[in-house]
Amino acid sequence: MRLNQVISLSQFIADQQSKHKEATGDLSKIFRDIKFAAKIVNRDVRKAGLVDILGAFGTVNVQGEEVKKLDMLANEEFKSSLTLGGDCCAIISEEEEDIHHIETTLNVNSKYIIAMDPLDGSSNIDVNASIGTIFSVYKRISPVGGPVTMGDVLQKGINQVAAGYIIYGSSTMMVFTTGNGVNAFTLDASIGDFCLSHPDIKIPEDGNIYSINDGIYDRMEPGVQHYVDYCRNSTTKETYSARYIGSMVADFHRNMLKGGIFMYPATTDAPKGKLRLMFESNPMAFITEQAGGKATTGHVRILEIQPTEIHQRNPVFMGSTHMVEKVEEFMKQ
Repeated sequence: MRLNQVISLSQFIADQQSKHKEATGDLSKIFRDIKFAAKIVNRDVRKAGLVDILGAFGTVNVQGEEVKKLDMLANEEFKSSLTLGGDCCAIISEEEEDIHHIETTLNVNSKYIIAMDPLDGSSNIDVNASIGTIFSVYKRISPVGGPVTMGDVLQKGINQVAAGYIIYGSSTMMVFTTGNGVNAFTLDASIGDFCLSHPDIKIPEDGNIYSINDGIYDRMEPGVQHYVDYCRNSTTKETYSARYIGSMVADFHRNMLKGGIFMYPATTDAPKGKLRLMFESNPMAFITEQAGGKATTGHVRILEIQPTEIHQRNPVFMGSTHMVEKVEEFMKQ
Protein backbone atom coordinates (compact mmCIF):
# COMPACT_ATOMS: atom_id res chain seq x y z
CA MET A 1 0.00 0.00 0.00
CA ARG A 2 1.37 3.41 -0.97
CA LEU A 3 1.99 5.98 1.74
CA ASN A 4 -1.22 7.86 2.60
CA GLN A 5 -3.25 5.68 0.24
CA VAL A 6 -6.76 5.32 1.63
CA ILE A 7 -8.96 2.39 0.60
CA SER A 8 -12.60 2.71 1.58
CA LEU A 9 -14.81 -0.25 2.36
CA SER A 10 -16.83 0.44 -0.79
CA GLN A 11 -13.70 0.48 -2.94
CA PHE A 12 -12.39 -2.69 -1.33
CA ILE A 13 -15.62 -4.60 -1.90
CA ALA A 14 -15.86 -3.40 -5.50
CA ASP A 15 -12.29 -4.55 -6.11
CA GLN A 16 -13.00 -7.97 -4.60
CA GLN A 17 -16.17 -8.28 -6.66
CA SER A 18 -14.27 -7.56 -9.87
CA LYS A 19 -12.12 -10.64 -9.23
CA HIS A 20 -15.18 -12.90 -9.42
CA LYS A 21 -16.83 -12.74 -12.82
CA GLU A 22 -19.85 -14.66 -11.56
CA ALA A 23 -20.57 -12.07 -8.83
CA THR A 24 -23.93 -10.32 -9.17
CA GLY A 25 -23.19 -7.52 -6.71
CA ASP A 26 -25.95 -8.52 -4.29
CA LEU A 27 -23.50 -9.38 -1.49
CA SER A 28 -21.75 -6.05 -2.03
CA LYS A 29 -25.07 -4.28 -1.57
CA ILE A 30 -25.67 -6.14 1.69
CA PHE A 31 -22.37 -4.80 3.00
CA ARG A 32 -23.51 -1.35 1.92
CA ASP A 33 -26.67 -1.77 3.99
CA ILE A 34 -24.79 -3.12 7.01
CA LYS A 35 -22.34 -0.23 6.78
CA PHE A 36 -25.18 2.30 6.69
CA ALA A 37 -26.91 0.80 9.74
CA ALA A 38 -23.59 0.57 11.59
CA LYS A 39 -23.00 4.29 11.15
CA ILE A 40 -26.45 5.06 12.56
CA VAL A 41 -25.91 2.75 15.55
CA ASN A 42 -22.48 4.30 16.07
CA ARG A 43 -24.11 7.73 16.16
CA ASP A 44 -26.64 6.52 18.73
CA VAL A 45 -23.93 4.89 20.85
CA ARG A 46 -21.85 8.09 20.80
CA LYS A 47 -24.73 10.26 21.99
CA ALA A 48 -26.16 7.69 24.42
CA GLY A 49 -25.33 9.75 27.50
CA LEU A 50 -26.95 12.88 26.05
CA VAL A 51 -30.39 11.55 25.20
CA ASP A 52 -32.82 9.11 26.75
CA ILE A 53 -31.59 5.90 25.10
CA LEU A 54 -29.71 4.40 28.01
CA GLY A 55 -31.19 1.88 30.41
CA ALA A 56 -33.71 -0.92 30.11
CA PHE A 57 -36.44 -1.03 27.48
CA GLY A 58 -38.79 -2.69 29.95
CA THR A 59 -39.05 -6.10 28.30
CA VAL A 60 -37.06 -9.33 28.08
CA ASN A 61 -35.97 -11.04 24.86
CA VAL A 62 -36.48 -14.67 23.84
CA GLN A 63 -33.41 -15.55 25.92
CA GLY A 64 -35.09 -14.22 29.06
CA GLU A 65 -32.61 -11.33 29.25
CA GLU A 66 -33.46 -7.72 29.97
CA VAL A 67 -33.63 -5.72 26.76
CA LYS A 68 -31.78 -2.40 26.67
CA LYS A 69 -33.10 0.57 24.70
CA LEU A 70 -30.05 0.52 22.46
CA ASP A 71 -30.66 -3.20 21.81
CA MET A 72 -34.01 -2.37 20.27
CA LEU A 73 -32.72 0.65 18.37
CA ALA A 74 -29.89 -1.38 16.86
CA ASN A 75 -32.21 -4.25 15.96
CA GLU A 76 -34.63 -1.95 14.17
CA GLU A 77 -31.90 0.00 12.35
CA PHE A 78 -30.27 -3.11 10.90
CA LYS A 79 -33.62 -4.66 9.98
CA SER A 80 -34.74 -1.46 8.30
CA SER A 81 -31.54 -0.96 6.31
CA LEU A 82 -31.38 -4.58 5.15
CA THR A 83 -35.06 -4.60 4.22
CA LEU A 84 -34.93 -1.36 2.21
CA GLY A 85 -31.75 -2.50 0.47
CA GLY A 86 -33.73 -5.26 -1.22
CA ASP A 87 -30.97 -7.88 -1.23
CA CYS A 88 -31.92 -10.25 1.59
CA CYS A 89 -35.04 -12.35 1.94
CA ALA A 90 -35.02 -13.04 5.68
CA ILE A 91 -33.36 -12.00 8.93
CA ILE A 92 -32.93 -13.85 12.19
CA SER A 93 -31.99 -11.80 15.21
CA GLU A 94 -30.98 -12.63 18.75
CA GLU A 95 -33.68 -10.19 19.84
CA GLU A 96 -36.52 -12.00 18.06
CA GLU A 97 -37.95 -15.47 18.49
CA ASP A 98 -38.80 -16.33 14.89
CA ILE A 99 -37.66 -15.66 11.34
CA HIS A 100 -38.30 -12.13 10.11
CA HIS A 101 -39.54 -12.73 6.56
CA ILE A 102 -39.01 -9.91 4.08
CA GLU A 103 -41.78 -10.02 1.51
CA THR A 104 -41.60 -6.77 -0.41
CA THR A 105 -41.43 -6.38 -4.18
CA LEU A 106 -37.80 -5.33 -3.78
CA ASN A 107 -36.85 -8.58 -2.10
CA VAL A 108 -38.86 -11.09 -4.12
CA ASN A 109 -35.77 -12.47 -5.88
CA SER A 110 -33.36 -12.09 -2.99
CA LYS A 111 -31.26 -15.11 -2.04
CA TYR A 112 -29.41 -14.06 1.13
CA ILE A 113 -30.32 -14.58 4.78
CA ILE A 114 -28.81 -12.51 7.59
CA ALA A 115 -28.22 -13.75 11.14
CA MET A 116 -27.32 -11.03 13.61
CA ASP A 117 -26.73 -10.05 17.19
CA PRO A 118 -27.55 -6.36 16.76
CA LEU A 119 -25.84 -5.24 19.97
CA ASP A 120 -23.49 -7.69 21.65
CA GLY A 121 -22.40 -6.92 25.21
CA SER A 122 -25.42 -4.76 25.94
CA SER A 123 -24.90 -5.21 29.69
CA ASN A 124 -21.96 -2.80 29.19
CA ILE A 125 -24.06 -0.05 27.59
CA ASP A 126 -24.76 1.88 30.78
CA VAL A 127 -21.10 1.89 31.86
CA ASN A 128 -19.64 3.13 28.55
CA ALA A 129 -17.63 -0.03 27.80
CA SER A 130 -17.05 -1.44 24.31
CA ILE A 131 -19.98 -3.15 22.62
CA GLY A 132 -20.55 -4.47 19.12
CA THR A 133 -22.70 -5.93 16.35
CA ILE A 134 -22.17 -9.45 14.99
CA PHE A 135 -23.55 -10.66 11.66
CA SER A 136 -23.30 -13.50 9.18
CA VAL A 137 -24.67 -14.11 5.70
CA TYR A 138 -26.05 -17.35 4.29
CA LYS A 139 -27.38 -18.18 0.83
CA ARG A 140 -30.82 -19.77 0.87
CA ILE A 141 -31.06 -23.38 -0.35
CA SER A 142 -34.77 -23.39 -1.29
CA PRO A 143 -35.88 -21.90 -4.65
CA VAL A 144 -35.69 -18.12 -4.92
CA GLY A 145 -39.12 -16.49 -4.93
CA GLY A 146 -40.73 -18.96 -2.57
CA PRO A 147 -41.07 -18.69 1.21
CA VAL A 148 -37.92 -18.95 3.30
CA THR A 149 -37.87 -22.26 5.16
CA MET A 150 -36.35 -23.30 8.47
CA GLY A 151 -33.88 -25.37 6.43
CA ASP A 152 -32.67 -22.16 4.77
CA VAL A 153 -31.98 -20.64 8.17
CA LEU A 154 -30.57 -23.60 10.09
CA GLN A 155 -27.41 -24.16 8.07
CA LYS A 156 -24.01 -25.21 9.35
CA GLY A 157 -21.46 -22.45 9.88
CA ILE A 158 -19.32 -23.82 7.04
CA ASN A 159 -22.05 -22.58 4.68
CA GLN A 160 -21.59 -18.93 5.64
CA VAL A 161 -20.97 -16.67 2.67
CA ALA A 162 -19.65 -13.88 4.88
CA ALA A 163 -19.39 -12.96 8.54
CA GLY A 164 -18.21 -9.98 10.51
CA TYR A 165 -18.61 -7.70 13.47
CA ILE A 166 -18.60 -3.98 14.22
CA ILE A 167 -16.94 -2.86 17.43
CA TYR A 168 -17.99 0.46 18.94
CA GLY A 169 -15.01 1.39 21.10
CA SER A 170 -12.41 4.15 21.17
CA SER A 171 -12.81 3.91 17.41
CA THR A 172 -15.50 2.15 15.42
CA MET A 173 -14.30 -0.74 13.28
CA MET A 174 -15.87 -3.25 10.94
CA VAL A 175 -14.06 -6.59 10.72
CA PHE A 176 -15.25 -9.19 8.23
CA THR A 177 -14.46 -12.11 5.97
CA THR A 178 -16.00 -13.43 2.77
CA GLY A 179 -13.93 -16.60 2.95
CA ASN A 180 -10.73 -15.03 1.66
CA GLY A 181 -8.98 -13.77 4.78
CA VAL A 182 -9.98 -11.17 7.36
CA ASN A 183 -9.77 -7.41 6.95
CA ALA A 184 -10.67 -4.57 9.30
CA PHE A 185 -11.93 -1.09 8.43
CA THR A 186 -11.98 1.88 10.79
CA LEU A 187 -14.67 4.55 10.55
CA ASP A 188 -13.18 7.91 9.60
CA ALA A 189 -15.72 10.43 10.84
CA SER A 190 -14.17 13.20 8.73
CA ILE A 191 -15.22 11.48 5.50
CA GLY A 192 -18.06 9.36 6.87
CA ASP A 193 -16.71 6.05 5.62
CA PHE A 194 -14.88 2.95 6.81
CA CYS A 195 -11.27 2.79 5.60
CA LEU A 196 -8.97 -0.21 5.47
CA SER A 197 -6.78 -0.11 8.58
CA HIS A 198 -5.85 -3.75 9.29
CA PRO A 199 -5.41 -5.77 6.08
CA ASP A 200 -5.18 -9.56 6.11
CA ILE A 201 -5.34 -10.07 9.88
CA LYS A 202 -3.68 -13.21 11.26
CA ILE A 203 -4.23 -14.49 14.79
CA PRO A 204 -0.88 -15.35 16.41
CA GLU A 205 -0.52 -19.13 16.79
CA ASP A 206 0.11 -18.63 20.49
CA GLY A 207 -0.63 -15.91 23.01
CA ASN A 208 -0.65 -15.11 26.70
CA ILE A 209 -4.18 -13.74 27.19
CA TYR A 210 -7.06 -15.88 28.39
CA SER A 211 -10.56 -14.42 28.52
CA ILE A 212 -13.13 -16.15 30.68
CA ASN A 213 -15.70 -15.20 33.29
CA ASP A 214 -13.86 -16.21 36.43
CA GLY A 215 -17.08 -15.96 38.40
CA ILE A 216 -18.34 -19.22 36.89
CA TYR A 217 -15.16 -21.16 37.80
CA ASP A 218 -16.88 -23.38 40.37
CA ARG A 219 -19.55 -24.35 37.81
CA MET A 220 -17.14 -25.27 34.98
CA GLU A 221 -16.28 -28.84 34.07
CA PRO A 222 -13.01 -30.08 35.64
CA GLY A 223 -10.99 -29.97 32.40
CA VAL A 224 -11.67 -26.26 31.94
CA GLN A 225 -10.90 -25.59 35.61
CA HIS A 226 -7.57 -27.35 35.17
CA TYR A 227 -6.75 -25.22 32.13
CA VAL A 228 -7.58 -22.03 34.04
CA ASP A 229 -5.36 -23.25 36.89
CA TYR A 230 -2.63 -23.93 34.33
CA CYS A 231 -2.87 -20.35 33.05
CA ARG A 232 -2.89 -18.92 36.57
CA ASN A 233 0.14 -20.92 37.70
CA SER A 234 2.12 -21.03 34.48
CA THR A 235 5.92 -21.03 34.83
CA THR A 236 6.54 -20.44 31.13
CA LYS A 237 8.69 -17.52 29.99
CA GLU A 238 5.51 -15.49 29.34
CA THR A 239 3.07 -15.26 32.19
CA TYR A 240 -0.57 -15.56 31.18
CA SER A 241 -2.84 -12.58 31.76
CA ALA A 242 -6.58 -12.73 32.42
CA ARG A 243 -8.55 -10.16 30.41
CA TYR A 244 -12.36 -10.22 30.38
CA ILE A 245 -14.70 -7.38 29.46
CA GLY A 246 -17.99 -9.25 29.19
CA SER A 247 -18.56 -8.22 25.58
CA MET A 248 -17.64 -11.05 23.21
CA VAL A 249 -16.80 -8.65 20.40
CA ALA A 250 -14.38 -6.65 22.56
CA ASP A 251 -12.68 -9.70 24.11
CA PHE A 252 -12.43 -11.50 20.78
CA HIS A 253 -11.10 -8.45 18.94
CA ARG A 254 -8.28 -7.90 21.43
CA ASN A 255 -7.27 -11.56 21.39
CA MET A 256 -7.34 -11.76 17.60
CA LEU A 257 -4.90 -8.88 17.30
CA LYS A 258 -2.64 -9.73 20.24
CA GLY A 259 -2.97 -13.50 20.54
CA GLY A 260 -5.12 -15.24 23.11
CA ILE A 261 -8.13 -17.45 23.75
CA PHE A 262 -11.75 -16.52 24.40
CA MET A 263 -13.73 -19.09 26.40
CA TYR A 264 -17.32 -19.50 27.47
CA PRO A 265 -17.66 -23.12 28.57
CA ALA A 266 -20.65 -25.18 29.56
CA THR A 267 -21.51 -24.95 33.26
CA THR A 268 -23.63 -26.91 35.67
CA ASP A 269 -26.43 -24.35 35.34
CA ALA A 270 -25.96 -23.93 31.56
CA PRO A 271 -24.91 -27.41 30.35
CA LYS A 272 -25.35 -26.45 26.69
CA GLY A 273 -23.28 -23.29 27.07
CA LYS A 274 -24.44 -19.69 26.96
CA LEU A 275 -23.44 -18.23 23.59
CA ARG A 276 -25.75 -18.58 20.59
CA LEU A 277 -24.58 -20.73 17.70
CA MET A 278 -26.26 -18.74 14.93
CA PHE A 279 -25.66 -15.23 16.22
CA GLU A 280 -22.27 -15.38 17.97
CA SER A 281 -20.44 -18.69 17.67
CA ASN A 282 -20.72 -19.34 13.92
CA PRO A 283 -19.75 -15.87 12.66
CA MET A 284 -16.87 -15.53 15.13
CA ALA A 285 -15.69 -19.08 14.38
CA PHE A 286 -15.65 -18.30 10.64
CA ILE A 287 -13.59 -15.17 11.28
CA THR A 288 -11.28 -17.09 13.62
CA GLU A 289 -10.51 -19.79 11.07
CA GLN A 290 -10.08 -17.30 8.24
CA ALA A 291 -7.51 -15.50 10.40
CA GLY A 292 -5.63 -18.74 11.03
CA GLY A 293 -7.01 -19.57 14.47
CA LYS A 294 -9.16 -22.38 15.84
CA ALA A 295 -12.74 -22.45 17.14
CA THR A 296 -14.29 -25.43 18.93
CA THR A 297 -16.75 -26.42 21.63
CA GLY A 298 -13.82 -28.09 23.35
CA HIS A 299 -14.70 -31.31 21.55
CA VAL A 300 -15.91 -30.52 18.00
CA ARG A 301 -15.35 -27.82 15.38
CA ILE A 302 -18.03 -25.14 15.78
CA LEU A 303 -18.55 -24.67 12.04
CA GLU A 304 -19.49 -28.35 11.67
CA ILE A 305 -22.40 -28.22 14.15
CA GLN A 306 -25.81 -28.82 12.58
CA PRO A 307 -28.23 -26.29 14.13
CA THR A 308 -31.58 -27.62 15.30
CA GLU A 309 -33.13 -24.37 16.50
CA ILE A 310 -32.64 -20.66 15.88
CA HIS A 311 -31.55 -19.80 19.43
CA GLN A 312 -29.37 -22.87 20.00
CA ARG A 313 -26.47 -22.44 22.43
CA ASN A 314 -23.05 -24.05 22.62
CA PRO A 315 -19.75 -23.87 24.55
CA VAL A 316 -17.03 -21.75 22.91
CA PHE A 317 -13.23 -21.89 22.84
CA MET A 318 -11.66 -19.79 20.08
CA GLY A 319 -8.51 -17.87 19.29
CA SER A 320 -4.81 -18.78 19.00
CA THR A 321 -4.49 -22.36 17.75
CA HIS A 322 -1.98 -23.58 20.31
CA MET A 323 -4.03 -22.22 23.22
CA VAL A 324 -7.26 -23.82 21.97
CA GLU A 325 -5.50 -27.14 21.47
CA LYS A 326 -4.10 -26.94 25.00
CA VAL A 327 -7.52 -26.51 26.60
CA GLU A 328 -8.81 -29.39 24.46
CA GLU A 329 -6.04 -31.57 25.91
CA PHE A 330 -7.16 -30.77 29.44
CA MET A 331 -10.79 -31.48 28.57
CA LYS A 332 -9.93 -34.88 27.07
CA GLN A 333 -8.09 -35.82 30.24
